[in-house]
Amino acid sequence: MAAFEQGAAPSDAEIFTPATLAALRPGQPVDRFRLEEKLHVGGMAYLWSVSETDSPGASAMPLIMKIPRILGGEDPAAIVGFEVEQMILPVLSGPHVPRFVAKGDFTRKPYIVMERIPGESLRARLEEVPLPLAEVVDIGSRVAGALQDLHRQHLIHLDLKPSNILFRADGSVVFCDFGLSRHDHLPDLLAEEFRLPVGSGPYMSPEQVQFVRHDSRSDLFSLGVILYLLATGQRPFGVPDSVRGLRRRLWQEPAPLRALRSDCPPWLQEVILKCLEVRADNRYQSAAQLVFALQNPGQVPLGERAQRLQTSGIGRRLRRWWSAQAEDTPTPVGAAERLSRHPIVVAAVDIEQASAELLEQLRETVRRIVLTEPGARLACVSVLKTARIGMEELIDERGQSKHIKQLVALQHWARPIGIALLLDEERLTLHVLEAPDVGDAIVDFARRNQVDHIVMGARGSSGLRRYLGSVSSAVVAQSACSVTVVRERRDEASPDRG
Repeated sequence: MAAFEQGAAPSDAEIFTPATLAALRPGQPVDRFRLEEKLHVGGMAYLWSVSETDSPGASAMPLIMKIPRILGGEDPAAIVGFEVEQMILPVLSGPHVPRFVAKGDFTRKPYIVMERIPGESLRARLEEVPLPLAEVVDIGSRVAGALQDLHRQHLIHLDLKPSNILFRADGSVVFCDFGLSRHDHLPDLLAEEFRLPVGSGPYMSPEQVQFVRHDSRSDLFSLGVILYLLATGQRPFGVPDSVRGLRRRLWQEPAPLRALRSDCPPWLQEVILKCLEVRADNRYQSAAQLVFALQNPGQVPLGERAQRLQTSGIGRRLRRWWSAQAEDTPTPVGAAERLSRHPIVVAAVDIEQASAELLEQLRETVRRIVLTEPGARLACVSVLKTARIGMEELIDERGQSKHIKQLVALQHWARPIGIALLLDEERLTLHVLEAPDVGDAIVDFARRNQVDHIVMGARGSSGLRRYLGSVSSAVVAQSACSVTVVRERRDEASPDRG
């Protein structure tokens, strides 16, 4: 728990007490802020809209103040959780978390002031479940993409549920309530002080039930529960209210989505049930991999999970129960470290224009990069250039589909890499994009799919290419991830290929 800071003891008038908390009124000052409106009284905290009283430093954005309930006899985990949130929120940044503004001393006036997100939470959509499947996929993609950003910042949320997922006006996802979270570089006060599972019962991962708080794949399990609920209108493990009830998810299988909703495609059932696997090793290994699956349904391998129409028999349930008794605890791995073990690599291949030599150089470079990343996923991408204005003829002079021809050529290019590295169909995928601008198409694909590394070739330069700019330079300039450009080896006396 927080220790008293050195210095003079604060006066009673400056300290939050049960009486002063209950007496808070609009217009009342709290340090440099003024209370405007009480927004919510929850089991753990009060939420007030506030404004800054110091005009020179006044914030232009709407603000919210969170004050813990300290009425006596409260759940001590709530108080520790507030301390955790005071530690974590200042070290987070980016569009997927509320902007931190200030915090109050826990020994005097504990509070957190942060950006107020004006949009609704995902909880509001629960009144309408089951949602259209296209909307479920869209929500899942956006939340998983935001989770990837959170995990890159060394944070595991560990309390992912609809009420903790907010949406900005532009539709981007914002997470809130970090009181149960774990940061790789900060003390884990909850683990140090308590020996019971902490979290929201319907959404807790199996490893959280087993007191494990260091695995970012726990958030993927919770997101799987949310997607299952949005798609079917049911929670896969009910609403348990005891540790015994929580432990049932270690061996209990959720009903297949297709048994509850006939229009659910096999690929979506495969994705959601993979998120809900008991063993974290059997789930997606990063949020980026989940984004990739949701954005590319045609590339999702359909296994046994996709075909299920009913829950397993008694024999399988007994085996799962017996396995759960072993409580095989995952090896501790930090959130950001796990992402580095499972990157998504894109090989951008110019099938039609690149020389055989450049294609071979690119293949060898990609092979070496993936070889050094045993958990990497390789997406081979080629762009079929289309007209900016008017209709583009997508059939060649022989009546064959240009898209299919390019896909087959890409498959031939990628096959030696797959064979050499023993990549299965889940780790090696092929994509032919249709777009008027090749560079924009590659950058957009990388952004949507949370790609970590792009590898692409660049042909010999020419006066025209230098004047107009090359695809590789555009990708390097616009991409948020690492880009490796493989240059074509040329004899200086040979003519320029352009």
